[in-house]
Amino acid sequence: MTAARIDGKAFAARLRERVGAHALDFANEAGRKPGLAVVLVGDDPASQVYVGSKGKATLAANMESFEHRLPDDTSEETLLALVEKLNHDDAVDGILVQLPLPDHLDEQSIIASISPDKDVDGFHVINAGRLSVGQSGFVPCTPLGCMMLLTDQLGDLSGLEAVVIGRSNIVGKPMAQLLLDANATVTIAHSRTKDLAGVVARADIVVAAVGRPNMVRKEWLKPGATVIDVGINRLPPEPGKDKGKLVGDVAFDEASEVASAITPVPGGVGPMTIAVLLRNTLVAAHRNAGLSVPEGI
Repeated sequence: MTAARIDGKAFAARLRERVGAHALDFANEAGRKPGLAVVLVGDDPASQVYVGSKGKATLAANMESFEHRLPDDTSEETLLALVEKLNHDDAVDGILVQLPLPDHLDEQSIIASISPDKDVDGFHVINAGRLSVGQSGFVPCTPLGCMMLLTDQLGDLSGLEAVVIGRSNIVGKPMAQLLLDANATVTIAHSRTKDLAGVVARADIVVAAVGRPNMVRKEWLKPGATVIDVGINRLPPEPGKDKGKLVGDVAFDEASEVASAITPVPGGVGPMTIAVLLRNTLVAAHRNAGLSVPEGI
């Protein structure tokens, strides 16, 4: 068996195209474009790249991009004041504070200060609560993107056994809730799970989100399983090279011999995150303007 390659890059491109088309429709109806505000504190190189990518993607999707770049020594009072200003700005539909923040800032306090209705990252405790009880809210972008790939690949997930490896608030827990809402039977596994390989071997669906390169081996997988690899890990560079290879949490080549379908790294889950962020911003814009959210988004 050779697993089908789940092309997250192509899926994300189609999603961004749909979002862009609906954003034009929204602008015609509301008299303004959907707006996404991104706040970056400090000069972390990776965060600067992410913020730049998000800004370009926002503009390409026919939305307004509002970037706020603050120095590393910005006080918590100043940052909270900016978030409060954005909460009350009618041109801003979504607010994203880029993580991680400098050590002197309390991430939880900053996230809690964002209006839940503009929390397009889906990190606010109110949105987490809405998800847990089946109410309409915002879901973190990465697990929602994973769910889109799974349903596109498998259709109805009812009755399938799913194992999520990882219990983070950003990926593992919301991923498990989404699968449960889709009527899958869900197990959350983690570093203290006994016989982790045996637990994974039961699964029709495996979502790996632990940040450990090549941890999931082919011997762990049930033949025909669908594998979603959320991990992005850089291996040490080979001699004569500046950067090491990017790999996931799943040993891709050997897992492809057993699985029926699998996401690659890179090119799998990664591109979905920004695409879903744009989707969430479009949804927020419609809700904030009192308009019906388009179907198929």
